[in-house]
Amino acid sequence: MAEKKEKKNQINIELPEDIAEGTYSNLAIITHSGQEFVLDFVRMLPGIPKAKVKSRIVVTPQHAKRLLRSLNENIKKYEAQHGEIHEAEAIQGIPMNFGPTAQA
Repeated sequence: MAEKKEKKNQINIELPEDIAEGTYSNLAIITHSGQEFVLDFVRMLPGIPKAKVKSRIVVTPQHAKRLLRSLNENIKKYEAQHGEIHEAEAIQGIPMNFGPTAQA
């Protein structure tokens, strides 16, 4: 009986090959409204003053909080195995005055 219940709650997630390759990002810009959080992932290259958003993810506030909790748990596991992650210097010249925003 427990076996049937497990299968009922199981989610089958497909990962297409082009998505599985991933997209590199070294800057995230986070904005929000009352209904959603918008995460823009950007790739900045040295010596190039212009950067493009490579991926935009829009989530509910509830999912954003679950994502934060999950990322926090994974960082703790990573640091337990590989040592503390040291933050790099802050990136200069990024406008931070265009709405409720945080940088990650």
